[in-house]
Amino acid sequence: MRLTVRTNIAMRALMACAVNPDRVLRKSEIAAACGASEAHLGAVINHLAQTGFIETLRGRGGGIRLKTPPEAISVGRVFRIFEANTPFAECFSARANRCPLASACRLRSSLDVALDAFYTALDPISLADLTCGNTGLERLLSLELA
Repeated sequence: MRLTVRTNIAMRALMACAVNPDRVLRKSEIAAACGASEAHLGAVINHLAQTGFIETLRGRGGGIRLKTPPEAISVGRVFRIFEANTPFAECFSARANRCPLASACRLRSSLDVALDAFYTALDPISLADLTCGNTGLERLLSLELA
């Protein structure tokens, strides 16, 4: 299994916000700290805001910050939201499925079970679990006040 770049960037941005709870972060700061392009990050920020994980603030002091406490953000939920439109395999796509075995193949049902187990294993892990007391991550993502 391989996660999309968008999911990876979403988790990096959320971790940056969680490590810097007392400030509004600029997109450029997060992009630099997380090794992401500002263009990709911009699309991810928009999706994170639409789904209620973060809030965006406009203007001179603008940027982003968590809207939801880190304890309430489930990694499984973030992954489900960001991976929802990416089929795991060709046969998972109603439009793009051209697999000649699809009508008799039993692999898809096994993959469904495995994917569900993957997300279920991530459901109890919160953003706080990833960031609280993680001094290494704090060193990497703590951003100085401008």
